[in-house]
Amino acid sequence: MNYKKILEKIKKMSIQEKRNIKYDELVDIVNHLSADEIIDLSNMIGYPVFARLCMGTLQHKFVLLQDGAAAVIVNKNNQVLLQKRADRDKWGLPGGCQELGERFQDTMIREVKEETNLDVREEDLELIDIVSGASRRNDYPNGDVVINNTVLYCIKEYFGELKWDMESKELRFLI
Repeated sequence: MNYKKILEKIKKMSIQEKRNIKYDELVDIVNHLSADEIIDLSNMIGYPVFARLCMGTLQHKFVLLQDGAAAVIVNKNNQVLLQKRADRDKWGLPGGCQELGERFQDTMIREVKEETNLDVREEDLELIDIVSGASRRNDYPNGDVVINNTVLYCIKEYFGELKWDMESKELRFLI
């Protein structure tokens, strides 16, 4: 098998298709990849999903520790941008998981673009805090339980037109 072609095929899959890769297929693929290719595959699928797929039947039983970043995006009226999440129907801050080998600043810039369509420069990221601990537990409808370690940034300068992706039901600036 040509595993480079398989990686290209996975790269083109929808999020749902990536989440439905069978454990045995993933094991076969991973066993033929270098460490760098495994990191690339993880980043294609998304690290938390990739880690769970590697767990086979334990994937929804194992509590996963996730590192990521979230943004307090403030507009000119001092309102904060909130995201109504599609997966849990709750309001929160835009942000997401760090990919393997990624700096938190790059995670924040990437996640803001993916979830809001806004462009942010690294120099406009203001570190607020790192939040962690039991209060950062999230239980998802599919049974996943995660504890998040989140680097929290304030962003007052951004560019572009606000629009959301499939991870959101709505984005709104609120007081």
